Amino acid sequence: MKIALIGMPAIGKTSIGRKLARHCDYPFIDLDQRLTQDLGCSIPEYFERMGEAAFRDAEARLLAQLAQQPGDCVLATGGGVVLRPENRAILTAHYHVIYLTAKPEALLRRVRNDQTRPLLKVADPLAKLQELYAQRHPLYEATADVQVAADCVAMRSVLKTIETDLCTLGVELKDIDQA
Repeated sequence: MKIALIGMPAIGKTSIGRKLARHCDYPFIDLDQRLTQDLGCSIPEYFERMGEAAFRDAEARLLAQLAQQPGDCVLATGGGVVLRPENRAILTAHYHVIYLTAKPEALLRRVRNDQTRPLLKVADPLAKLQELYAQRHPLYEATADVQVAADCVAMRSVLKTIETDLCTLGVELKDIDQA
């Protein structure tokens, strides 16, 4: 089974995805890391040089390629992957999609000093997170098969909730404490 994690920037898609992949004994793919490799520079550098539209084009191409690869995997997406209808269609057609949810205020605590997020390099990052949340939340909800709260919850609890969901789909998992 292909599993994709979606949600706001800094929700923990990469951290939870790595642990979940070990738990499922699946390969882990971080879409943003793969994009960085493919683009030959960091995402902030690419945003600055080429703009967000060019970045979203590259993101869409890579997502389409990964969806066609055979085999199971856990994919951590970028926060804006749901902005394009074709990406949402790929996710719903090829992945079991898990939406990790959190309020903007909880996310701000995580990214307050993070300078690697181009969309949050603004005077009022909370206002920007609230704007992104208002724009993206309906898209995440429409794309997801399941929602899991991840704002004030320990990773172990998030993984246990995901485990319950995956078990109903017949996915065999290793003991969460061993993953």
